Amino acid sequence: MNVQEKTFARQLFQNKILKADGQIFEDIFSAIMYYAEADFQQIKPWGNIGDRKNDGYIKSKGIFYQVYAPEDIRKSYKNVLSKLKKDFYGLKTQWSPVNEFYFVVNDKYKGVNADCEKIIQEIKISQNLNNAGFLTAKDIENTLFKLDDDQVLSITGFIPDPAYIKDLDYSILNEVIGHIMKLPLNKNDKLRIVLPDWNEKIKLNVLSESVSQLLSNGCFQLHSLDEYLKDNSDFLADSLRDKMNEVYSQEKENKSGDELFWSIVNSASPKAEQMYQTSVIVIMSKYFETCDIFEEPMQEGVK
Repeated sequence: MNVQEKTFARQLFQNKILKADGQIFEDIFSAIMYYAEADFQQIKPWGNIGDRKNDGYIKSKGIFYQVYAPEDIRKSYKNVLSKLKKDFYGLKTQWSPVNEFYFVVNDKYKGVNADCEKIIQEIKISQNLNNAGFLTAKDIENTLFKLDDDQVLSITGFIPDPAYIKDLDYSILNEVIGHIMKLPLNKNDKLRIVLPDWNEKIKLNVLSESVSQLLSNGCFQLHSLDEYLKDNSDFLADSLRDKMNEVYSQEKENKSGDELFWSIVNSASPKAEQMYQTSVIVIMSKYFETCDIFEEPMQEGVK
């Protein structure tokens, strides 16, 4: 991201943080940590056992997080101190080993009271922890902007810069691209996606193995795309299909094979950058499968 894009992304993130209380804040924190730490695991309350004072942890490192998001931390100062001590000692009796402990607080960029820092450092020393401390909105933001651009945008959300929109006729396409770019990686999507067998169509359209793989990768987000289209009007889905078909029809006049594929990607992308192009390929995989773009092999008995 350039400076302007990063500035805008930060504003989006800060607006999310300022509005995030309770579970919403915990989910934002967990989404960032899933990207930042491969072994991070969020712990959700379960029945009458709750979360056993553990909102998330990195098991391989013995690092534990407890999350607290009051509406106004300045009015909840005494609650912060009480919850900090109660949660840590409750955690220590149920999880092991505890090497590091962090109390994640949505301070909404207001900071934490000095007494809070004093208490957590006393816990660190008395319990012989490798490290302990508070993580506030500032710390979470710092972690966020160490991630890859596409990961950052999946957290902050994305609205295309009007300066880069080529034509008002592309507004529907850009809306859907923006939605796809906000989607987090979902480990469970692989269980719901059955990759289509389109070998014959790949051969007919003289597409390479690398292009076939890109289309297959795009399929892994089709469930989320279809859910989005289902939750919106028919106009959105129809307009998206028609726009992709229009781009295909224009580009196929003097191109074929991989050259045609990449011309569609570049024509449909608001910007010639990977995170935009990857989102376009997700859309292309949908209409490649439904045969709205590229030639379809003739079925037996069909003339």
